[in-house]
Amino acid sequence: MFKAIYLRMSVILMAAIFVLSGCASIVSKSVYPLSINSHPSNVAIMITDKKGKEIFRGNTPVTVVLNAGSGYFSRAEYQVKFSSPGFDEKIVPVTFKIDGWYFGNIFFGGLIGMLIIDPATGAMWKLDSEFLNITLNPSIASTATGLKILDIHEIPQDWKAHLVKL
Repeated sequence: MFKAIYLRMSVILMAAIFVLSGCASIVSKSVYPLSINSHPSNVAIMITDKKGKEIFRGNTPVTVVLNAGSGYFSRAEYQVKFSSPGFDEKIVPVTFKIDGWYFGNIFFGGLIGMLIIDPATGAMWKLDSEFLNITLNPSIASTATGLKILDIHEIPQDWKAHLVKL
């Protein structure tokens, strides 16, 4: 008799887990690590969310943990600002996309997973890339102390848009 009750409770518990949870919440996650590296290293970074609130401040290399969602059915968006003396400042967006496992709710999580659990936890979103490797360009002001002749292949890509043909 005890075995029958134990078996029945186990079946009910397993069914509740699958019915009351979302598919992406089961096989995916709602927070992601982001490894940030730069050249040169030891560059100051500041991460802000889509509302402009500062989330993190530090130096490269670093790994930060970011939430995938920023509210019900709302994906998180971040900007990473790189700054170092003698180099141009760079701002890089960090975006999330829909997680393919979210559509597994059609088979496993049902409407509760698709409309409540995964959107509320942020598990319906996935980080595009878990690595950010940035190279900063030397600023024009830092090289303007003297005349320097550069070959077209030596100048940073960002400068090429400002060239004038003579």
